[in-house]
Amino acid sequence: MTLALNPIAFSIGDIHVRWYGIIIACGILLATFMSIREGQRRQIMSDDFIDLLLWGVPIGFIGARIYYVIFEWGYFSQHPDEIIAIWNGGIAIYGGLIAGAIVLLVFCYRRFLSPFLVLDIVAPGVMAAQVLGRWGNFMNQEAHGAKCSLQYLQNLHLPQFIIDQMYINGSYYKPTFLYESFFNLIGLIIILSLRHKKHLFKQGEVFMLYLAWYSVVRFFVEGMRTDSLYIFGVIRVSQALSLLLLIAVVILFVYRRVKVKPKWYLEGSGLKYPYER
Repeated sequence: MTLALNPIAFSIGDIHVRWYGIIIACGILLATFMSIREGQRRQIMSDDFIDLLLWGVPIGFIGARIYYVIFEWGYFSQHPDEIIAIWNGGIAIYGGLIAGAIVLLVFCYRRFLSPFLVLDIVAPGVMAAQVLGRWGNFMNQEAHGAKCSLQYLQNLHLPQFIIDQMYINGSYYKPTFLYESFFNLIGLIIILSLRHKKHLFKQGEVFMLYLAWYSVVRFFVEGMRTDSLYIFGVIRVSQALSLLLLIAVVILFVYRRVKVKPKWYLEGSGLKYPYER
């Protein structure tokens, strides 16, 4: 008999601190640290990323919840008191990314920063946070695929603790959380290996590579998950959005290369660091 890992890290009285929250918090801190370091190389002050964090994280969580509620409105329209009950689960990463992107655009406008440059800087950190964050789903035994056999998991040569954690309510399930985390890790390594190559990326294209990579990974992983949000009961929302984003990235890449001709990513903000506005 397998024994699942306890999703609660520790308790203080009646307050339970879950591993999910700890892992997500670590992912946010990692993304912030990576953004600050790269921002300094691109002539953007550390304070800008701290301020962006303070606005982006809470609004991102709100966006992730709103996104989930919209596509589960059939349920929440009958239980409106549960709309704000985010502690019971129910957030969607695409909603968080969309809300975070809106915050970033407004923030860059007010701080006179290039939004494409800032997106380039934060994208690898966001990807690293996603790689780490999926292990929060692992601790909660969620975001998994369909039922499978023990032999299927053993053939993947997984550590025993992952196999044990995929045993849920009497059945084994495919570890789609792991597939997404693993392939995003590969994408992160590729981006970090290439982004400082001279005359390779124009401003905005590191972000586009991240978005394209994540869209492809999410499209295929989403097709294996059992907890997808649907449109009209037949179209998986995340698959449809992934496809649209991939098409948009290709069009934007070609348009900016041909018509806009932006400066190179390594040119940074063009301001002397440190600087005053």
